[in-house]
Amino acid sequence: MRTASAPISVLFVCLGNICRSPTAHGVFAKLVADRGYQQAIIVDSAGTGDWHLGHAPDQRTTQVAAAKGYDLSGLRARLVSAEDFAEFDYIIAMDKANLKDLRAMQPDHYSGHVGLFLDFSGQSERTEVPDPYYGEEDGFELVFDLVEDASAGLLQHIEASHPEVQQR
Repeated sequence: MRTASAPISVLFVCLGNICRSPTAHGVFAKLVADRGYQQAIIVDSAGTGDWHLGHAPDQRTTQVAAAKGYDLSGLRARLVSAEDFAEFDYIIAMDKANLKDLRAMQPDHYSGHVGLFLDFSGQSERTEVPDPYYGEEDGFELVFDLVEDASAGLLQHIEASHPEVQQR
């Protein structure tokens, strides 16, 4: 059970943990750092599939990230696990298939938030962050735009729901 002094923890989840969730990880972690909340909010990412375990994010993801001022070079793909439900307050899925997989793993006693990332977005056209893996570079640009928007909304939600974050 989480204590009021424990950091808020956020886990971003996509399929392979090499495109969308590391993008969200990097963008949200920078937003957290820019606000000075590094001690108050912990950020991680994982995938529901095990194809890319231990790999760095997709080269196209890292290129778009670098062009936008984000460094994803330290991230490595990992598999989401049952233990993550004991570790994370927010487990955020990029799409409905990821959400379905997470709900299948979710213990009955889990009291944190499991939901879609774009639920925190200011836009209403999309409900899911599309997987850019098999597409062109513009798909990676779209992912970044959606992730930046939803990251701002998620941080606003955390600040409103956990005012102690701003006091650390």
